[in-house]
Amino acid sequence: MKTKGLILLVLVGLLFNLTACGGKKDANPLVTPGQSAASEAAKPTTDQKKIALVMKTLTNPFFVEMEKGARRAEKEFGVDLIVKTGAQETSIDQQIAIIEELIRMKVDAIVIAPASSIDLIPVLKKAQAAKIAIINIDNRLDVAVSKQVGLLEVPFVSVDNEKGAYLSAKFISDQLSAPTEVLVLEGIRSAKNAQERSAGAIRAFKENPNVRVVAVETANWKIDEAYAVGQSQFEKRPAIGAVFCGNDMMALGLVKYLQETGRKNVLIAGFDALDEAKKSIRDGFMTVTIDQQADQQGYLGVKMALQKIKGEAVPLETMVDVKLIHKGVQ
Repeated sequence: MKTKGLILLVLVGLLFNLTACGGKKDANPLVTPGQSAASEAAKPTTDQKKIALVMKTLTNPFFVEMEKGARRAEKEFGVDLIVKTGAQETSIDQQIAIIEELIRMKVDAIVIAPASSIDLIPVLKKAQAAKIAIINIDNRLDVAVSKQVGLLEVPFVSVDNEKGAYLSAKFISDQLSAPTEVLVLEGIRSAKNAQERSAGAIRAFKENPNVRVVAVETANWKIDEAYAVGQSQFEKRPAIGAVFCGNDMMALGLVKYLQETGRKNVLIAGFDALDEAKKSIRDGFMTVTIDQQADQQGYLGVKMALQKIKGEAVPLETMVDVKLIHKGVQ
């Protein structure tokens, strides 16, 4: 009998220990077996928004700066940023294919600097119909065509391109006190920002009675095309004394041609404030350029995309200030 009593006491003690140490309910029922509360807290949130930044290319340092601003916004707002670019600034079909891919990926928003103001509209309408928020930066999508296709309520972030080009061209035009022939090199002709910059430059030149615009040619934003167009134009019109270029890449291509041929005293205005352009200004080859704060455009594009995803009010147009950069101001 004593033995049976002893065994009973041992069993009761074991039962007590099991209940006290391991048999009670887990304090955190949301933690799965093998997972601690600390590891649960460290899990990334499932509501992190996927925002795609689609740019023309990374061969132009302007878009490298744009991505830097977007990355700053990614870190600040905790979004998942996907960056896609075409091979060149003229890679319109590639940008269309990128948008199609992003629709399949079901991203939450697309921030786009379109290579064309018209050709990207149908695929962006498709993305919008798939409940993807669209933010347009840098180059404005054509308003009339957007309305016709049904791509509506797309916020736009950029600079006043006409004003910036006017300031850049006026800076060199004001230095021309004798009759002077002037060349305008513009970007992709279907791009709204290219059209606006050409218009601003021509407006500035027309204000000076000494200036005559002898040609408006496109070099499609490219350094090599600008070199070739410059060569062709200066062979035809050796008296050209000033050139407005719609971006710094074209200006640098023209500078290269002028350096190689030993041509001097040609005033060159650019647009973008690339580091190479600033150096060219310091070295006395370029005269002026425009800083359109590409990083700020990228930052605001991502910020507004997140606001739009959340259903917050976003202005339909945001203009970033332009800055005139010349030898006295760097």
